[in-house]
Amino acid sequence: MARVTYIEGTEDPELDDLVDKIRSGRRGSLINVYKLLLHSPPLAESWFDHLNQVRWGTQLSGRLREIIIIRIGYINKVDYVLNQHVPKLAEAEGLSVAECAALADWPDDGTFSAEECAALAFADAMTRHVAVPGDVFDALRDHFDERRIVELTILIGTYNMQNRVLAALEIDLQPK
Repeated sequence: MARVTYIEGTEDPELDDLVDKIRSGRRGSLINVYKLLLHSPPLAESWFDHLNQVRWGTQLSGRLREIIIIRIGYINKVDYVLNQHVPKLAEAEGLSVAECAALADWPDDGTFSAEECAALAFADAMTRHVAVPGDVFDALRDHFDERRIVELTILIGTYNMQNRVLAALEIDLQPK
């Protein structure tokens, strides 16, 4: 059970515009993460805007984005993220359920391309150790230009932030 109450968005008329904005960007739903964040409307709005840019406003492919998000969910053991992205969001970006499962232990799997493996190694280093070894970073240059390296770095940092917030607040799984 979540450590703070969920705000359904109907309790305070001052939240109406923000709830409408979130719902319109989330196919009509107000998911648990936003129900928690509504305790701080300015942060809920900035979170929503930032996440939308990280997910939809970059040159990273949707497939790579989902690979990274799911891998970070596995490393951090945040079931909420895995539940949100597998299978629906991942499949929409061309990732099979089997590929999603392989992300739990990707280095031993051989499923992913060289580009995806370079990004996964980078995500693993950033998530597990924060500091990234030079050889891991240098491997990115074989596959990504500087813009996409920055976008990948921000994607990884953003989802680590999100994972930590969700874990600390013990968010409940979103019903499917």
